Amino acid sequence: MSFFARFAQNRGALVGLAILLAIVLMAILAPLLYPESPWRMVQRPFLAPMEVEGFWLGTDTMGRDVAAGLMHGAWVSLLIGLISTTVALLIGVPLGAVAGYYGGLIDDALMRFTEFFQTIPNFALAIVLVAIMQPSVVSIVLAIAIVSWPPVARLVRAEFMSLRHREYVEAARLVGQTNRTIILKQILPNTLSPIIVLASLMVATAILLESALSFLGLGDPNVMSWGYMIGAARTVIRQAWWLSFFPGVAILLTVLALNLVGEGLDDALNPKLARERS
Repeated sequence: MSFFARFAQNRGALVGLAILLAIVLMAILAPLLYPESPWRMVQRPFLAPMEVEGFWLGTDTMGRDVAAGLMHGAWVSLLIGLISTTVALLIGVPLGAVAGYYGGLIDDALMRFTEFFQTIPNFALAIVLVAIMQPSVVSIVLAIAIVSWPPVARLVRAEFMSLRHREYVEAARLVGQTNRTIILKQILPNTLSPIIVLASLMVATAILLESALSFLGLGDPNVMSWGYMIGAARTVIRQAWWLSFFPGVAILLTVLALNLVGEGLDDALNPKLARERS
């Protein structure tokens, strides 16, 4: 059975993929449907959803279109989630590969370095890093990447330690392949399945972290984000429920979709584990 057939067997994964594609479509269509800045005041404040034609989700405390902010915020959340996860993988995968392949003192040194970052709560460290670097998209991406790479390094290390003495690795050493070639061409391709599954979950975590930072006022002041929308509406939640409800649902659906897709990828890439669970 092919990868796509196994993935399609998981109905939850298909639902998650559909939701995720809809959110990606929102991000792509945002500049076309709302070409003007989402910060622009377009109507009187506190318009309820559907109260005035053209403003289907109402307006916020400053008279800005909630739908425009929601669609532009989709682009920001997805972009930060994907880039920060990519940076975390670029840090964690090489460190974990080197630690797991060589072992000994190198492994001890790299794992102690990894544990240093794990002793501090992720969110607290992200707040400190963004505050030091000044709130911006770049600082948020770097902060999330820095707090996200240790689990990647530990996963890759464990995979390399279990594979480094396999027959095909020993055969590669016997024919004279260098350590670099063995790591990149023999072992790393066999560790991609758990890395891909972890990466899908890391994107969801990154979106939550970015939303939390923006909620606290540590987001980029030049871009609209779902976390900022919720944070700006928290003082008027009784007066205008829709201002925090719609971006909150958007975050919920995005994170849920990514988790469902991650579960589907896990089943498709590890069919033996999927059969055991069923």
